[in-house]
Amino acid sequence: MDFGFTPEQEALRDLARRILGDRLTHERLRAVEATPDWFDRETWTALAEANLLGVALPEDAGGAGLGLVELALLLEAVGWAAAPCPALATLVMGALPIAAHGTPAQRARWLPGVARGETILTAALAEPANDDPARPTATARREGGGWRLDGTKTFVPAAHLAARVLVPACTADAGVGVFLVDPRASGVALARQTTTSGEPQFEMTLAGAPADDVLGDPGRGAPLVGWIVERTLAGLCAVEMGVVERALRMTAEYTSKREQFGKPIATFQAVGQRAADAYIDVEAIRWTTWQAVWRLAAGLPAADALAVAKFWAAEGGHRVVYAAQHLHGGIGLDLDYPVHRYYLWSKQIELTLGAATPQLVRLGASIAAAATR
Repeated sequence: MDFGFTPEQEALRDLARRILGDRLTHERLRAVEATPDWFDRETWTALAEANLLGVALPEDAGGAGLGLVELALLLEAVGWAAAPCPALATLVMGALPIAAHGTPAQRARWLPGVARGETILTAALAEPANDDPARPTATARREGGGWRLDGTKTFVPAAHLAARVLVPACTADAGVGVFLVDPRASGVALARQTTTSGEPQFEMTLAGAPADDVLGDPGRGAPLVGWIVERTLAGLCAVEMGVVERALRMTAEYTSKREQFGKPIATFQAVGQRAADAYIDVEAIRWTTWQAVWRLAAGLPAADALAVAKFWAAEGGHRVVYAAQHLHGGIGLDLDYPVHRYYLWSKQIELTLGAATPQLVRLGASIAAAATR
């Protein structure tokens, strides 16, 4: 069985890395990260012009009509470049659900703008003291021909840029709906939350916020929320693949050139062993992620594979970037040197939608349930 990528998929990844690598130098990243929006619009436009933003969108919406594997290759390149662009939020959390579950009118309204790089979308999955996005504490009530939402969402990525936020909320009949909310509408308040990586995310307070549209059945949206969460987890792991690979490559280059006692420190046994352990973790992250992505793309059950992949992205990713900083010595802590950025990105990914221990709890519960059947 061939576990490799097709030439077209390899070309897609190479194109994404070339665009991002050419544009996002360390100096450019520092400049963008210092801006309030934390968003490189020029690079985003370049990705759109290469039709990379529409890679997993249907052709009738201006996309390439490809799938989740190709989108994961793009996200891997985003992590490799530490690109300050809302790729995960827009392409996975926002556009994919609309493409798969939206009405023709919703698809026509939102997806072409995403493919052209003009429309930013996102989803509000996290809530205070609630670790299950499919059972939200936010509520939605009918009012006239629309809906009004109340509640609080936290760590909403790209909310300040988004045209719409997909917001899960409980309805009066104890169902769950996924509502499209304008983050600039009356009844919506955004409070900036600066994350580990420096990326601005937002606490989103809803006080009678209007929702002008709803995705799918407004009372039976819990499976849809689960669908979004699964693909978001896969996307996070894909980004982490790029992050840890770049961190390890930077470390290999540095230790090959840094000399001590007249020899490159890469030749020291302790350094080589530490780097070898990091390489094993990188490969574990890579292959567990591709297993989960492939299962999702093939329409197969993927909950256990996602728990395994996110465990490795969290636990293995932490070890890789910690080793990268350690092997760089003092320069690993210097903000004028780029390796620190990958440590911070990895740490944020580790804690998003459940760190390592919650993944083991989910996996254990699944194994226990299977054993009793």
